[in-house]
Amino acid sequence: MTDTVGSTSNGNIAILISGTGSNLQAFIDAVASGQLQAKISLVISNNPDAAGLQRAADAGIETLCINHREYEHRETFDAALTNALQKHDIDLVILAGFMRILTPVFIEPYLGRLLNIHPSLLPKYPGLHTHQRAIDAGDDEAGVTVHFVTPELDSGPPVIQARVAIGEGDTAVALAARVNVVEHKIYPLAAQWFLQRRLRLTNEGASLDGEALPEGGVQYPQ
Repeated sequence: MTDTVGSTSNGNIAILISGTGSNLQAFIDAVASGQLQAKISLVISNNPDAAGLQRAADAGIETLCINHREYEHRETFDAALTNALQKHDIDLVILAGFMRILTPVFIEPYLGRLLNIHPSLLPKYPGLHTHQRAIDAGDDEAGVTVHFVTPELDSGPPVIQARVAIGEGDTAVALAARVNVVEHKIYPLAAQWFLQRRLRLTNEGASLDGEALPEGGVQYPQ
């Protein structure tokens, strides 16, 4: 893995979803507005009932469902996912509410080209129920992190974080709604950096414009 800085590439993106596809819509809107210079070539869901599949179809994007329930092992599901993506010339894979723990069978072929978004200020609160955990801990802020995906769950190097204040009497639902607003801004931004060849995963971690990023990544707004 190396650092390379170059011109913007109108790269092909694949987006993996499991639910409504709110982050998918953020990417669709970013491409339409020109904020993200890319083509969403494929949307894949592991859930045949995911509303995001219709959202993608309405935008004229090719869709595919690979139902994880049809596979006995995570590795065989991941192999099917990998095979599907390899039929397309994909530059970047975006996990957008994809509710599957991926194995090295999928991660290794796309290492350095695979981004996820997690609703906490990593390394705080990997896993689930992040907003409630932040409230229960008495934190004064929560947030969201875009990070590279590595085989360790929610442990890949952070790229960019956005922070949201936790108010007195805040609920996880109210907090999540405010976090969603900023996550829909920073995720396409991170993808644009990658497609501009500004963002890279190196042996030392994430780098932007050839400079190593700090533990939490870029803080948004910059």
